[in-house]
Amino acid sequence: MIQYRPMQLYNWNTIQEECLNSLLARKVIHAQNLTIARLHLQKLAVVPRHDHMNEQITMLERGRLRFIFDGEQKILEVGDILQIPPHVPHMVEALEDSVAVDVFSPPREDWIRGDDSYLRK
Repeated sequence: MIQYRPMQLYNWNTIQEECLNSLLARKVIHAQNLTIARLHLQKLAVVPRHDHMNEQITMLERGRLRFIFDGEQKILEVGDILQIPPHVPHMVEALEDSVAVDVFSPPREDWIRGDDSYLRK
C-alpha cells in the first residue's frame, strides 16, 4: 500500500533504479493522481507493443526514440514531448542510448501491483 503525503519532495538521484531487463531500467514515483517515471533505455531496447488505460506524456531528455503506432511512427528527439491518449497500442525502440520521463494519469496501478511483465522481457 502506498502512503501519500502532502508536499513530498523527491530527487531522481536518491530513487532506487529498477532493472527491468538488460537494456531497460526505470525510477518511479507514484503520486495520488499520477505516476512519473524516468526510464533509461540503451540503444536497441524495445518496449513491446502494449496499451493501457492511462493517458501518457513522454518527454525525451537524451537520445532518440521511435514510437510505433498502428500505421504510424513518431521519432522523438531531445526536447520532444509526445502525448498518447488512453488505450492506444504502441511500442518503443531506442535508436540510441536514451533517457525519457513518462507521466501517466491516473497512476499506473499495473506497475504498483508488479503486473508489468511485458517490460521485463
